[in-house]
Amino acid sequence: MRRATAELIVKDPNKFAHHDRVFLNNPVVMQGMGLAPLVVLATSGQNAVMLAVAVALLLVPSRVLACLLSRLVPLHDEDPAPETLQKKLLPRALVYGFSTAVVYLAVYPILNMLFSTSLLSLGIYLPMLTVEPLLTYRFGRVQETVRKAVSKGLRITVGYALLLVLLGCIREWLAAGTMFGMVVSRPVLPMASMPAGGFIVLGVLCAVWRALAQKRKAYLTKEARNLVDVHSQKEADREQ
Repeated sequence: MRRATAELIVKDPNKFAHHDRVFLNNPVVMQGMGLAPLVVLATSGQNAVMLAVAVALLLVPSRVLACLLSRLVPLHDEDPAPETLQKKLLPRALVYGFSTAVVYLAVYPILNMLFSTSLLSLGIYLPMLTVEPLLTYRFGRVQETVRKAVSKGLRITVGYALLLVLLGCIREWLAAGTMFGMVVSRPVLPMASMPAGGFIVLGVLCAVWRALAQKRKAYLTKEARNLVDVHSQKEADREQ
């Protein structure tokens, strides 16, 4: 661990964890975003991979495009006045929705080339990604820079894709006893392939994930404090 990172963790561990969109602050586990595709479509490893690729191709480009276009009606305050909200939220919402739809039109031929007719198993939920809060929730937030849009978009994509594939593989194994079509055991919980089963499996997975994230956060905080103390002691020894 670098000293600068350790000092940041010691100063504000919650802020450090907030920026980790992969594990410590996964958007699904911690904020409940993107649940519909997870519980309805992530019933197998293959479906999960297709969804993960779709999100990877959609999220960052649409976020960057929306970031650029939304500068026409920017929000510079975390808590703007009601009059400002009334004037700016609707056009910003339209900008974000339009941006995602435009990117989807460009992405769909790529997905069709990669997955062909297998893409049909995703049904209407694939185009519904264009209104998924995971992609559009920024419209009511403070204006971000392009660099931040790319950086945060990539981290959210990795975190969401990781959970997608993990959940899809677990549900496929529980429901059919297979993993990407290969038999690994007997079916354990056939209802895991249903949306109700998806909610149950996702709930258990999120509970385990949160517990591990808390342990990881506590471990990082402890290690960071020890590292900062060591560097402080070395500096004190040099001064003497």
